[in-house]
Amino acid sequence: MKIDASLITRDHLDAGKLAANFENEGYDGVYTFEGPHDPFLPLSIACGTTSTIDLMTSVAIGFARNPMILANLGYDLQLMSKGRFTLGLGSQIKPHIEKRFSMPWSSPAKRMGEMVAAIKAIWRAWQFEEQLNFRGEFYSHTLMTPFFNPGENPFGNPKILMAAVGPMMLKAAAENADGIIVHPFHSAKSFHELTLPALGNRFQDKDFEIVIGLIVGLGSSQAEIDQAKLSCASQISFYGSTPAYKSMLEVHNYLNLYEDLNKLSKLGKWDQMSKIIPDEIVENFAIIGSPSEAAKSIFRRYKTNISRIQPTIYSASSDLKLEFFKNLKTLNLEKN
Repeated sequence: MKIDASLITRDHLDAGKLAANFENEGYDGVYTFEGPHDPFLPLSIACGTTSTIDLMTSVAIGFARNPMILANLGYDLQLMSKGRFTLGLGSQIKPHIEKRFSMPWSSPAKRMGEMVAAIKAIWRAWQFEEQLNFRGEFYSHTLMTPFFNPGENPFGNPKILMAAVGPMMLKAAAENADGIIVHPFHSAKSFHELTLPALGNRFQDKDFEIVIGLIVGLGSSQAEIDQAKLSCASQISFYGSTPAYKSMLEVHNYLNLYEDLNKLSKLGKWDQMSKIIPDEIVENFAIIGSPSEAAKSIFRRYKTNISRIQPTIYSASSDLKLEFFKNLKTLNLEKN
């Protein structure tokens, strides 16, 4: 199992130094995500300051772009990193795609599966000098002149992973992608009862990557742990208010909690939402404790082969984060 760190920067010029620090500390990879800033730019800078660490978008919003743009970005980052890039894509939800990005939304699972297939078709055309002739329901790519063809990538094509929550998106990922990214808002119960069954036999394929996002709260004292717990509850309340994720709460018989959170979010009462999250939900959807306790909890929670984990850590102490990572590495070595 590989362990990644989040490459979060306000100024992308800081990404190179931060990624190099993570590499020196022994992390296996760094990941970016679509938030206030572009997810690709910091990775392009990290390519020049690192040599071994994996680089990944986890995730970039696919529907905010088109397959050709994503094919170019993936090709270039794979080339710049000398084969260390993975393209992680997510669909986002309808209001953001239509109202924030002003892009079309329909049949998200089917569209996302086709987007991945289209990107791979473009890469094959470049890599193997195949004629580009992709014709789908949502995307059509039939023109590739020599001027726009970058040619064979000496490091091969990147892997494409899909973020997936519901059964249709998970099925689309199993059929089209090289792996899945499990959203941080999940529990052991939802992972084993909802996620894995929807993948069919694909999760047993050693080449199919399963990347786990995690919500982690760390502390060295009870006061610090309590504060981290509050931060985790706040993040859980935000995710729990979203219709796309309500199945995660439903599997724990907390559908009424989703309805209450959703109402509060529509009223803009964000500060009240975390106050109604029960301790049971925090304990199921987050990993909380000392660095040693939290690391052990992760290995107890997942009973199948995991390719890598991507923890989002709530702690004011960088020392605790590093201690948590060292505990994970030790347990990982013992397991293997």
